[in-house]
Amino acid sequence: MASIAPENADTIGEKHTYAPHAMSKDDVLTTRLDSLMNFFRKYGVNWCRKNSLWPLPFATACCGIEVMATGASRYDIARFGAEAMRFSPRQADLLIVAGRVGIKMMPVLQRIYMQMCEPKWVISMGACASTGGVFDTYATVQGVDQFMPVDVYVPGCPPRPETLLEGVMAIQRLVDKEGIKTSSQRGKGYRMVAEPTYMLEVNARNKLGLPGESEKG
Repeated sequence: MASIAPENADTIGEKHTYAPHAMSKDDVLTTRLDSLMNFFRKYGVNWCRKNSLWPLPFATACCGIEVMATGASRYDIARFGAEAMRFSPRQADLLIVAGRVGIKMMPVLQRIYMQMCEPKWVISMGACASTGGVFDTYATVQGVDQFMPVDVYVPGCPPRPETLLEGVMAIQRLVDKEGIKTSSQRGKGYRMVAEPTYMLEVNARNKLGLPGESEKG
């Protein structure tokens, strides 16, 4: 309900204290440009960026085969807009470290990471890249997070394509929620862990009501 204008409403400084107000040629409408830019950045730029990730697969071991399977037709990483695998760091914004990394290979990986465009994210795929895995030796890096930031860990030895897709979706959620933050602003990375989303065949058959191997006639 509109309030009644006071008697001295025409005085300077008090004509905007009641509603409704009739616009005149002396009124000026102002807004903040940073609020408008933040709106377009959150709902425009971030949406485009999260649905057009360009991964760079740094595959050195068996995890690289799982990356290939993720990009093939069965799992189809193109559903998430990340099918453009780039082997040039200047054209990529998502580094997937798939496999063990040796001491002599670590400077190469660091240089590739520094050559990537900002903002950029890192997925540590598999036990070898995350913790060294079974290679507890002086020649194998016991986790790439000792030398570079990691945003999402994908567990497994090797992890299945479903788990890698969960890691990619975790990166998408980070881009959508946190916005465009450079690697220096993120520090050592978000260090999230992607949980496996697949079910064992026995549990899947029980939930779907399908007969097991022993029940087949």
